[in-house]
Amino acid sequence: ELQFQYVIPRLKENRKPGGVYLGVGPEQNFTYIAATQPKMAFIFDIRRQNMIEHLIYKAVFETSSDRVEFLSRLFSRKAPPGLTEKSTARQLFQAFRAVSADADMYRENLQAIKARLMKEHRFPLTPADQESIDFIYRIFFDTGSVFGYSASFFGGYGATYADLMTATDQQGQARSYLATEENFQTVRDLERKNLIIPVVGDFAGSKALRNVARYLKDHGAIVTAFYTSNVEQYLFQQGDDWRHFLTNVAAFPMDPLSTFIRSSHFAFGDALPPRQFNRGRFIQLLSPMAEVVKAFNSGQLTSYEDLIRMSK
Repeated sequence: ELQFQYVIPRLKENRKPGGVYLGVGPEQNFTYIAATQPKMAFIFDIRRQNMIEHLIYKAVFETSSDRVEFLSRLFSRKAPPGLTEKSTARQLFQAFRAVSADADMYRENLQAIKARLMKEHRFPLTPADQESIDFIYRIFFDTGSVFGYSASFFGGYGATYADLMTATDQQGQARSYLATEENFQTVRDLERKNLIIPVVGDFAGSKALRNVARYLKDHGAIVTAFYTSNVEQYLFQQGDDWRHFLTNVAAFPMDPLSTFIRSSHFAFGDALPPRQFNRGRFIQLLSPMAEVVKAFNSGQLTSYEDLIRMSK
């Protein structure tokens, strides 16, 4: 999803900071959180390992004062000299790429992550969860800033961590959560306040989304953005899962600016059917959540093609 920043300028139009961000998957969410500046964020995923990865991030964010320290802890590499709070993401990754992995630092960091999560936060992590921490954190150590999703359990098509973090929007402006110190601190502040909550749950299930929707309603909160990646495409391939998902979405408190962010292999076209790209390329699309719910409730949305036609 190298184009994931392209939609950020439109996403920010007329939207003030605040509200609640919803998302799925790993660190792409941090960039959208930095852009939308919510008061709270919930990250859903059916994979428990995604929750574990977010807990690793939480521990690293909380113990890192700035981007340099964050990357040093995340990849277990000593901080290169010459980097400052004004350094660009590209300068950060170029500098860290020249630093070798430090096995002693890796072991110390791994123990510090577990201690922070289990002793300070008292999260009841199972032995299997702890093994997942070992597995995930080892990937960051072994592959460093050239970490590619094809090397991880999430699957992917070769984009590296550095590629994602140094990507830009269509105007060439870098907007990743590591692009500026301000972006980084926005996410770090939420992590330190326990306001980025990873949730293990099924988009089409009867618990995760509905319980969060109920919580938001009870607290008078509004969803500002919901990043679904390409999950909806699979929901439409799995019987009535798409119906269950949209029924769940309808339960969330929203306003006219509440927006879906989705990734697709298909291009939008008013007159022609969506054009499929090759398997390795995604485009990012936006659509108002309320309009999707309205179309679903009226029977006008019955296919993935309908959903893409509502997205721009």
